[in-house]
Amino acid sequence: MLYTEQTVRENLRNRDGKRVFYLGDGDRLTASARDYLSRERIEVLPATQAAPARYRLLSGGFMEGKPEHMTHLNAQVLVPKTHPRIVFRGKLDSLEAELLLCGRDFPGLQKELGEILELARRMIRCDVLEEPLPDGRLCGLTEEELRKRSHFPQDYYGQPHFMPDVRDSREVLRLNRLRCAVREAELAAAAAFVSPEGNARRPDILRAMNRMSSMVYLLMIREKAAAGR
Repeated sequence: MLYTEQTVRENLRNRDGKRVFYLGDGDRLTASARDYLSRERIEVLPATQAAPARYRLLSGGFMEGKPEHMTHLNAQVLVPKTHPRIVFRGKLDSLEAELLLCGRDFPGLQKELGEILELARRMIRCDVLEEPLPDGRLCGLTEEELRKRSHFPQDYYGQPHFMPDVRDSREVLRLNRLRCAVREAELAAAAAFVSPEGNARRPDILRAMNRMSSMVYLLMIREKAAAGR
C-alpha cells in the first residue's frame, strides 16, 4: 500500500503515550507523508511490532481490527467512511489538490495560495487530533479586515462584485473553481460540526473555513482588477 499524508494521519497509533506509525512489509510512503512524519517527529515502526488493534466505536462498543468500510475518526475510534467528519476531510483533500494546481499554474499567487494550503492542512490535523485550531492572520489580514474587503471590494481594489464570465482571464476562472471547492468544504464542515439544533461543535474550524472562502474571493477580485488595468 502507498500511504499518503492523509492516510498516514488516519492510521497513527499511540504507543507509550507517543504517536507512532506502523509500516508493513512492502508498504511505501509518499514524499509528503515522509515529510509529515519527520516534521511531527513521529516514529515509524515495523508493522510486526503493532499489537492487535482494538478500536472503540461511537456506539460505545469495540471492534477487533479495522474493516475496509470503516476508517479512523481518531487514533482510537472507528467510524464508517460516510461519517460527516470523514466526508469533510475528503473535501479538504480535494481543496488541497485545487490549491496545488493553482499554485503551480500561477506563480504570482503562490505565497497566498501556500498560506491557504497550510491552513487547510492544519484543519485536518486539528480535526484528527481533536485539537483547537490556532487563530491568526490569513495572507496578512485579520478576520475583520477580510470581512470588510470582501463586502466592499470597490473601496479597496477599485473592483466591484462581479459574476465570472467566459471572457475573464484564466486566473480568474481557475480561482472561481477554487472558490467553489472552498465552499463545498465549508458546507461539509457545517454538516460535520453543526448540531440539528444549530449549535457549532467546532466554531474554530467553521470560522476558518469562512475566512478561507473570503480570501479566495479577494484573490479573484484582485485578479479581475489587474486584468482591467
